[in-house]
Amino acid sequence: MDVRQLRYFLAIVDEGGVHRAADALLVAQPSISHALRGLETELRTPLFHRAGRRLVLTAAGEALVPAAREVLHGMDLARSSVDAVHGLRGGRLVLSCMPSQAVSPLAQLVGQFLTLYPGVQVRVRSADTTDDVASALRTGNAELGLIARPPTLLPPTDLTLHPLQCHRYICVARNGAALHPGNGPVRPKDLSDARLIVGQTGTGMRRAAEEVLAAAERSVAVVEIEHREALLPLVLAGVGIAVVAESWRDLATSAGLTVRDLDIKESLSIDVVQRPGLLSPAARAFLSVALENSKD
Repeated sequence: MDVRQLRYFLAIVDEGGVHRAADALLVAQPSISHALRGLETELRTPLFHRAGRRLVLTAAGEALVPAAREVLHGMDLARSSVDAVHGLRGGRLVLSCMPSQAVSPLAQLVGQFLTLYPGVQVRVRSADTTDDVASALRTGNAELGLIARPPTLLPPTDLTLHPLQCHRYICVARNGAALHPGNGPVRPKDLSDARLIVGQTGTGMRRAAEEVLAAAERSVAVVEIEHREALLPLVLAGVGIAVVAESWRDLATSAGLTVRDLDIKESLSIDVVQRPGLLSPAARAFLSVALENSKD
């Protein structure tokens, strides 16, 4: 068993097949297939079920994934630690982040980080929930993650957590006429007859919207959206009012939309979480940048 075989194996897992793995690694497809056969021969067990063109992990394959990620992480850590002796001029950083936090604060943090370390390649893996971020860290798919949680929800106990910011909620409308008159915070009961764009069940955005729906007479949820990138275009199209975390404030304002604070108790704690074990120099540097931007 060698590192190349493990790297090819994980590429098949992550990319969903031999052909995509070959494209991602810029190697010939037969090389991937040959390495996989060699690894299965050495381990004396199949790692995938062949179902037509699809490859599905066997129980042995599932068991190999976390161990393989640890081996590759150790190799990458050793290489990047040596490279960083004379300054962080290269390397790779993999982050996992939820959609709203990718808008803010992640975009600003990555910008600051790359200003200091332009030679580092940053990859951001998407995650829909806090559990998805935690899973990415546990399996080695990422070194650091950004999560958002209600302050009453305890964070994962097996991951190291660094508090970063606290976000409240805002209303975003195409124009001021859609909101209660004035410039101050909007109370839920002020949004009677409102047509709301809401997030999927279980998200903070959905909980905030449900508080409005419970208090505002004749208010309705007209769109439930899982694709957060469609939020502002829906508002711009006049579909309704979006209730979102304040991480969207700058983007919504730059799009010419009306933004008002929402007067509810619901809030989000934004945290950086890190995988168990040692971090690469790039991850340590990014964490330092993030903590310099932390707010009470």
